[in-house]
Amino acid sequence: MAIGSFGVGWFPLAFKPLRWDFLHYLQTQTFGLALSRALVVVGAALLLQIWLVVGVDTLHEKSITESQMLRILMCWVTPLLFAAPLFSRDVYAYFMQGHLQLDGNNPYKTGVALANGWFTSGVDPMWAESKTPYGPAFLLIEKTVAWLCGNSAFLSAFIFRIIGVLSVVLLAKSIAALARRHGIDPAAAMWLGALNPLVLMHFVAGSHNDSLMVALIALGFVYAVDSRFIWSVILVTLAVAVKPVALVALPFVAIQATNGQSLRKRLLAFAATLSLAAVTMIALSLLAQVDPLGWISALATPGSVRSWLSPVTAIGIAFGTLFSHIGLGDQMIHTITAMRGIGFIALLFSLGYLALFPRGRSATRGAAFALVAVVACGPVVQPWYLMWSIPLFAATGLNTTWLRVAIISICGFTIHGIANASATADTFLEFSDGLAMLIAVVTLAIAIFASPRERALIIGDHEIRPLLPATIEDVQTASLQLIK
Repeated sequence: MAIGSFGVGWFPLAFKPLRWDFLHYLQTQTFGLALSRALVVVGAALLLQIWLVVGVDTLHEKSITESQMLRILMCWVTPLLFAAPLFSRDVYAYFMQGHLQLDGNNPYKTGVALANGWFTSGVDPMWAESKTPYGPAFLLIEKTVAWLCGNSAFLSAFIFRIIGVLSVVLLAKSIAALARRHGIDPAAAMWLGALNPLVLMHFVAGSHNDSLMVALIALGFVYAVDSRFIWSVILVTLAVAVKPVALVALPFVAIQATNGQSLRKRLLAFAATLSLAAVTMIALSLLAQVDPLGWISALATPGSVRSWLSPVTAIGIAFGTLFSHIGLGDQMIHTITAMRGIGFIALLFSLGYLALFPRGRSATRGAAFALVAVVACGPVVQPWYLMWSIPLFAATGLNTTWLRVAIISICGFTIHGIANASATADTFLEFSDGLAMLIAVVTLAIAIFASPRERALIIGDHEIRPLLPATIEDVQTASLQLIK
């Protein structure tokens, strides 16, 4: 995948090495493009298969330790550390948003099109006029990276890649710590929550800032379980200040602090959590020199994309198409807006239920369900959104059925990510996008079902142990600490 990225990955137009004969050949000649795309597809297939191989051993109680799992992760991450950005070029938008701030502009009020050189820096024109939906902490990071890198967008991509790798390592260690506190095998939880292909593809190769958000949420709940309330609130608020979707996890820090006691105590804890979070956000906003609530006006930015992966948007598209076919005119915008409104109401009810009726769930697990609700009811879904909640589920336990659902979901979204990526679907072998997707799907399917052991992991194997506490003592400890 790393080698293929130099042919089909994203480079700034102003990147001088693009004139090198080798890169020029990979990016412009038919055979070079085909070779690059084949390398990415085969690399993803191998990554998916070896992840399943490790999973088979881990879930069959082979002795893979937490430290060994971390070393495996670093072996997989290292080649991608030096790859060109793959599957997304959002990293260049981060860079130009930093320059926007250095020029004295407010990224909550204007898009990167106002910054000089935004197009040659590799920013997707689709987002040129869009306001940033990120929080003040990430704006500070963007600004710092832009200041350090000057006009070098490609150097900034490397720095954001390092941030992504460090975030993934922090996520893996936090998952292990949470798993121990819930009586779950740390190595198995790390395998599911931090080593899966979606993490490698989108948190490392794609350098999405979701990696930092999820890592801070997980670490925040480690502190929450250890009864370090102030630090847990600050850490989860930092996650909100990276990407505001983390806001739904904050009430569950309060629930953890009260151990699910009376509603009155929970409401007091909610108030204390909100107050501390507000102070933290205001302090970060002052440092970033932006409006503490400026991100609210930009929350609709990701929703401008229509995606069939979003249930509410897909239903809206389906109704819009139906109305058009039966002669009611083009109602697509109205049906999508209506369904997204219904989804928002459903989200509010779901979050209210999870926060007000927490019995039977640990606080960490409640936060995982809240993040699932955001994705299920949200206007847009991307493959890496699955990784908002899976790390928390991995650390709090899954029975065999739900473990298999998680594995199948990861495999499915991995296939979608490869088949739908410009790295593979853009005139593959100078044929249609559909053929490119078909080749990607077949290649990955062969990898998944190549061995009876990996195949059994997906379609059924009674020998696989679930991600549940191993002993009665572990069950009692987790219950006493987390599900009172």
